[in-house]
Amino acid sequence: MIEPRCTVLPNGLRVLTVELPHLHSADVAIYLKVGARNDPEGRTGLSHFLEHILFRGTEDYKDSLAIEAAFESLGGQINAATDADSTCFFGRVHPSYAAQAVEILSSLLLKSRLEDIELERRIIVEEALDDINQEGREINPDLVMGRLLWPGHPLGEATVGTLKDIARISRTDLQQHLYNWYRPNNAVVVAAGPLEHDSVLEAVRRCLGDWQPAELPERLGLPDNLPSGPKFRFVQDSDSQVTVQLAFRACNRASEELATLKFLRRLMAGGGCSRLHLSLRERLGMVYSVDASIGSYDETGCLTIDFSTATENLLPTVKAAIDELKKLKLSSVPEQEFERVRTVMLAELDYSRDSVGEMGIRFGWGTLMGVARSIDQDQRMIKAVTAEKVKDLAGRMFRPDIFFMAVIGPLEAVDQQEVMKLLDL
Repeated sequence: MIEPRCTVLPNGLRVLTVELPHLHSADVAIYLKVGARNDPEGRTGLSHFLEHILFRGTEDYKDSLAIEAAFESLGGQINAATDADSTCFFGRVHPSYAAQAVEILSSLLLKSRLEDIELERRIIVEEALDDINQEGREINPDLVMGRLLWPGHPLGEATVGTLKDIARISRTDLQQHLYNWYRPNNAVVVAAGPLEHDSVLEAVRRCLGDWQPAELPERLGLPDNLPSGPKFRFVQDSDSQVTVQLAFRACNRASEELATLKFLRRLMAGGGCSRLHLSLRERLGMVYSVDASIGSYDETGCLTIDFSTATENLLPTVKAAIDELKKLKLSSVPEQEFERVRTVMLAELDYSRDSVGEMGIRFGWGTLMGVARSIDQDQRMIKAVTAEKVKDLAGRMFRPDIFFMAVIGPLEAVDQQEVMKLLDL
């Protein structure tokens, strides 16, 4: 069984190692529980901007090139990511250089000069432009859907921020966000690979042992009166296809129901034998691909289904998708299909034992969010899922009052009322 070792430093920093002696690379990461949902009003994108600007130079490394070169000298590459409620700085390196990786990542967090802000602003604007069309309409389906699911809340905002807010983020804003949230009692350091806990711990103590803790700002929760469905949003765009996202509100990340939700997602769109793939692609020939994903947060979550199709195929494709969801509500999954999906899910968990990156996420991000579980625990949860549990969850989830739909594309020939009439759950 793969289990992490954990030491909590006096400043509250949690240090984990996942010892994987059979592997030949190491993943070193620092996770912080701050993301887009912590951005102040009028400063959407601040967490993401700060993540970017920390690479612009530190007291130890004069610029981004020096940081990149330092990490490449360890046989690896450095990277970072910001999502709704976390920020991560990470890199894969040769195991013999894990301590040096800790030093570089620590320099980003504690010794950044917060320089070249205008240069980085231009880069972030280019990133944000991917989400809007020439008319200034938001066309990213996740963002369009987020505004339906969590209106007026940072969870419904783009992680990169709006162009208006990106333009007014100042050095003072970045300094304050860094001061407020980049604290050891809000962070986890994780190293996975053929490493020894004590050697990693010594490096972290040397580099981050003097990092000062502080009381964290209050996190903005979700209102109790989120709008109910069904809700639809149609966005005109001059694309060659219509992009559709269907969404249902779902359980939070700590829920015991999450394993059943993952099972339901795989049944719908988890491979060549999944129901939506067979219906929309193989039988109808109206999509190239169909995907389903789960978004899970502290207090809520969602299940989304995405596909694109020609405008003339929109109505029959949406109808076929709704029909498949109804089947999952009304009839138990046949045993052969059910066991095939279970086998794939259990196998994928075993495959993750060979990935230092996946082990770092599992235990580093999992510890940060309070949901860390071993692979064995997850496999036991998958084994406990039954066809009746899946049917029961489908019945409770596929309901009009928690249904949301976004349609983006050339809508001139689309009868929006006819699309909305297809909802028959």
